[in-house]
Amino acid sequence: MKVLCFSSFSFGYLNRARVLFNSLRKYQPDWELVALITDEPPPSLNFCVENEPFDSVHYADRLGIEDFRSWIFKHDVIEACTAVKGPFTRMACSSGADAIVYLDPDTCLFASLSPLEELLENYDVVLTPHTVTPTDDPRAVIDNEICSLKTGIYNLGFCAIRTTGEGLRFADWWADRLLTYGYDDIPNGLFVDQRWCDLAPALFDRVKILRDPGYNVASWNLIDRKLAISPEGATVNGSPLRFWHFTKLGRIADVMTKRYAGDNFPVYEIWNWYRRQIEQTTDTTIPSGYWTYSVYDNGVPIAKAHRVRYRSDPNIQRQFGNPFRTGAGSYYEWLSGMGLVDA
Repeated sequence: MKVLCFSSFSFGYLNRARVLFNSLRKYQPDWELVALITDEPPPSLNFCVENEPFDSVHYADRLGIEDFRSWIFKHDVIEACTAVKGPFTRMACSSGADAIVYLDPDTCLFASLSPLEELLENYDVVLTPHTVTPTDDPRAVIDNEICSLKTGIYNLGFCAIRTTGEGLRFADWWADRLLTYGYDDIPNGLFVDQRWCDLAPALFDRVKILRDPGYNVASWNLIDRKLAISPEGATVNGSPLRFWHFTKLGRIADVMTKRYAGDNFPVYEIWNWYRRQIEQTTDTTIPSGYWTYSVYDNGVPIAKAHRVRYRSDPNIQRQFGNPFRTGAGSYYEWLSGMGLVDA
């Protein structure tokens, strides 16, 4: 099976992506590895693909999205990097690959994903839930079950599809939805790409819900996943640890990990290992929090409220085709005239 595996990120997450792709090189050397980057390199960075652990880079502004600068202005960095996953997946279906695998940049493999390839011989879409067993812990009900009702049942830090049949139908549908509705807007039933996939088992056949505890291990689901490390490798509830989702690296992850890992000390060892990997792959020439689409062309940060106002009003979009522009007759000037810009 020919597999194309990609991750979507900005240059601010390049260090995490390097760790992921290094692990993919180790465990899946035959896969084609693609970095989907929704960004432009910072001037300070000497970025050379030949020196990176992925085979190629595809920039989001080359996905053929109509009126790209107007489109991306509607999104913050998380919304943008998730929204482009749909159109890239659809495009990759015509690349000659038999299957497409997506992994978030803050995931890392610890064993081969060959069982996933076997699943893709029989299923066209593979998804992993955030949690796979009921809980009696009131905190976990809130953190896991109620949170999943708000943000989506399946963790879209991972997704795998076949490039034909129901997989292709899913890719077409997902791309269309994310291009138009890929927003973090929980009150209106949206959470970037995740909530849409709640519908996948109802809308498509040959969908596999992968409940193996060794996939998509994360701080929030440690309450029902016991990690063990031996010379033979790492296991979760006795199953091989396939990949870990190191989401929210920092204080939030530390709090959730301590809450649900308890005295499962190998969990803390694996987090410490990951932190060291991130330190080793961090390029200090990339400014902290860098994203080229985070500011107007005069350098003023774009407030989330400015993006929401713009995407909510088609008249404003028609009037200001390039909302990043400042100066006379710009969206920035219009906002400033209403006292909505903090210079």
